[in-house]
Amino acid sequence: MKYSISLLLIFISAISFAQKEFHVFPVNGSTTVGTPNGNGSIERPWDLQTALSQSSKNVNGGDVIWIHEGIYTGRYRSVLESTKTNKKITVSAFKNDKVILNGNTEGKVNYVLQVNGSHVIYKNFEVTYLGDFSRLDSDTDFKAAVGINHQKGEDCMFQNLMIHNIPGSGIGSWKATGGTVIENCMIYNNGYQGKRGHGVGIYIQNQSDNIRQINNNIIFNNYYKGIEVWSATSGSKLEFVKYVNLANNIIFNNGSPAGKHVDNVIIASKDAEGINVAKHINVLNNVLYHNVDFNDSKNYGYGTSLALGFNANAPVEDVSVQNNIIIGKNNALNILHTKSLVFKNNIIYTGYIHFNSSVLLALNNSGLQMDNNSYYTRSLKGFRILKQQDYNIKAWQNEFKIESKSELKQLKDFKTTPVIKVYKLNNDETEFNVAILNKNGTAVQVNFNEFEIEEGSTFKIYDIENRTVVITSGEISKDLKIEFPLALVSFEKPLHNNIATKSANNFGVFRIEFEQPKKESLFKRLFGWLF
Repeated sequence: MKYSISLLLIFISAISFAQKEFHVFPVNGSTTVGTPNGNGSIERPWDLQTALSQSSKNVNGGDVIWIHEGIYTGRYRSVLESTKTNKKITVSAFKNDKVILNGNTEGKVNYVLQVNGSHVIYKNFEVTYLGDFSRLDSDTDFKAAVGINHQKGEDCMFQNLMIHNIPGSGIGSWKATGGTVIENCMIYNNGYQGKRGHGVGIYIQNQSDNIRQINNNIIFNNYYKGIEVWSATSGSKLEFVKYVNLANNIIFNNGSPAGKHVDNVIIASKDAEGINVAKHINVLNNVLYHNVDFNDSKNYGYGTSLALGFNANAPVEDVSVQNNIIIGKNNALNILHTKSLVFKNNIIYTGYIHFNSSVLLALNNSGLQMDNNSYYTRSLKGFRILKQQDYNIKAWQNEFKIESKSELKQLKDFKTTPVIKVYKLNNDETEFNVAILNKNGTAVQVNFNEFEIEEGSTFKIYDIENRTVVITSGEISKDLKIEFPLALVSFEKPLHNNIATKSANNFGVFRIEFEQPKKESLFKRLFGWLF
């Protein structure tokens, strides 16, 4: 009897702590319509803003808000906040529903979604502008906006979001948002045209010591830069550009819709007082690429893939750049102002490796730990201290006692394995991002042997530059190899000028989705002949 009572108590306890599920439907365009006076049940669902306005008394850690299929036109503000230790609220598209937050509507605020609460996961939906809108700041009807404005709230997660075609930045995650993770997102074609391009993929700050994780994202074709770990503020007397990890991202061709390739990644601060310094930042295992012609032995033009430092009074500190592929134009790698840097095991294709003269202090006092890198430059004197001197690899090694195991060759000798990166998505065992670089532009075989993909699994391959089109599909064979074509069928053009910006034929980025073969139960295998 006492065991029955104990089991009953455990059952009651499990019920009391079970997650609650709430439902959201569009206000229009659905047989079930969300309303502000519902209770979030499937019978009386909320509209989206009502769901995002709930207090922690109603929606708390472990609970899920399901957004059902539809277009949600408006500007939204989330104040959701979990008060439960190690339990987050989840806001997600329902199952495989296609959910679009459309910001192309009249509104006083300059964002599609603003986030002001902590410990919340936002995942599996799109943030965009649908229809026509201006991208020229000289137009009378132009109004800039941000896709997601993460104003405050620590330890949030943004997963598997598509943020695109916003007339401004894709996502800004500001200084009061420590510990937040942005992963598995596709962020592209955001920004607008002024005297130059405006609008970055991700703008990151952090004033806490909780590390920001920016992982497994694909960021491309934004009007301005790809990722800015950056502050333009001087005189704030605060440190808020620190403790950020950028890992396993593919970032390419940012700035191209505005007609000029700009930094795929910049890590820096503009603080002339030297207090707000970019520090404690890791850049690991990323692909940073701008369109290049590998048959061009000179490689002129602007196209920075990685820039470190902006103001000599605020040189970056404790930055680690390792195992990256950094490809761009004349100045693909700019190490402009740095106090301490680890730079190892990278592949760099550029005209020159640029250093500002302020880096000489770090070079001379062992502040730069550089080794095991493969450099390909226009001249064999590829290390350039701007306005001072160019060095070949031997002179560079002897002068500064670094790079003893590195090599420097000319552009014409560039080579790398065609399959440059395969990244498994962090929250899905069956989806991968794949980056391919093949100088001659032909198809490439990718081996999935190191991953737990079973023979007979079916797959679909999407070219990231036209995510809606399956370019090839099939069933994986026993050798677990799949051929990826580099030539695009079509691609999505950014609005305002119809500039046809796309990757060169030597580079491709793909998402592959697997579906494992269904296994029959033991009973059916043994007795299937009975049915």
